[in-house]
Amino acid sequence: MPLKTAIRGRISPFIVMEVMRAAAEREKSGADVLHMEVGQPGTGAPQGVIDAARAALNDQRLGYTVALGIPELRQAIARHYQDYYGVAVPAERIVVTTGSSGAFMLSFLAAFDPGDRVALAAPGYPCYRNILSALGVEPVSLMSTLEDRFQPTPDLLDRARAEGPVHGLIVASPSNPTGTMLDADAFRALVDYCVQHDIRLISDEIYHGITYRRKADTAAAFADQAVVINSFSKYFSMTGWRLGWMVVPSDLMRPVESLAQNFFISPPTLSQIAAVAAFDCQAELQANVARYAANREMLLRELPNAGFTELAPSDGAFYIYADVGHMTDDSEAFCRRILNEAGVAVTPGVDFDPERGNRFVRFSFAESTGEMTNAAMALKTWRAG
Repeated sequence: MPLKTAIRGRISPFIVMEVMRAAAEREKSGADVLHMEVGQPGTGAPQGVIDAARAALNDQRLGYTVALGIPELRQAIARHYQDYYGVAVPAERIVVTTGSSGAFMLSFLAAFDPGDRVALAAPGYPCYRNILSALGVEPVSLMSTLEDRFQPTPDLLDRARAEGPVHGLIVASPSNPTGTMLDADAFRALVDYCVQHDIRLISDEIYHGITYRRKADTAAAFADQAVVINSFSKYFSMTGWRLGWMVVPSDLMRPVESLAQNFFISPPTLSQIAAVAAFDCQAELQANVARYAANREMLLRELPNAGFTELAPSDGAFYIYADVGHMTDDSEAFCRRILNEAGVAVTPGVDFDPERGNRFVRFSFAESTGEMTNAAMALKTWRAG
């Protein structure tokens, strides 16, 4: 008789990882793949970070740190809020985490009980839903549209609250998969709504720094009650270093610390030491953003020539979300065809919106401009054939 498996583990897979696996299998067979599926920078960590890591490997023991992170890094992050946003955030309210994924886990556990309802825009990052579900918290999809810029609105929250209490709201600006951003007035309206209705706001800000017309606003500028989550993975180009951070409201600091001690002991020590140097690598990091901007401009021009004409505004991050309903009503099969026939790996929208994602796909443009240009040409050739 087989042993039982826990209900908590019966969550949906992260489909982009399945696409990555299929792309790797194609490459293993000797076929070329142009990568537009994965949401990670095509560059490695900046040189200053690498130098700091080498020095630490030579000079330091690299044992555990305190659960909240090393003081030098927490202070550097606090200075970043002052320098970049003009917002004063005490270092004492900053918690360093094992990637933003660790931050989501800690914030959800500290803020919500099993049975609570947490709202989030659809389309949205699938791991929000999956982590909440694994913890017994009910994700409530706000069915946003292009007219809403695929972002939450007070009207959508009103509809969700008409069906039951809403205890939390997750906001991502810029968003994955759409790249859309909230302007300051819309963001403040959401913050005010959450304060008025006792809703805990969690702001995913991991794509801050990668924007194309203006800076993104941080929830830390609008409310001390918001949980702010960021990461060294995207702008700082340190995905494999598995390091993120949180700005935590005072009432959640002790719960988050206790959870972090028990779940993770501490974030990766080498990554923490090296990350202190990341804030001094702006020239290299801004060059990465300039490359993303060039990729974005090229794809917004060329994708319509390949038949991808219905595109969400890509305000930030390195994604373009495309409505392909005029081509297919099965985005998973459609993406398999693109990979097998054009050699381009693309992520189906069902990863981000289980109800409507069958007619959407996400293009990531984080790789080199040469690879993105080749991908656009391959898509045009494929569509012409």
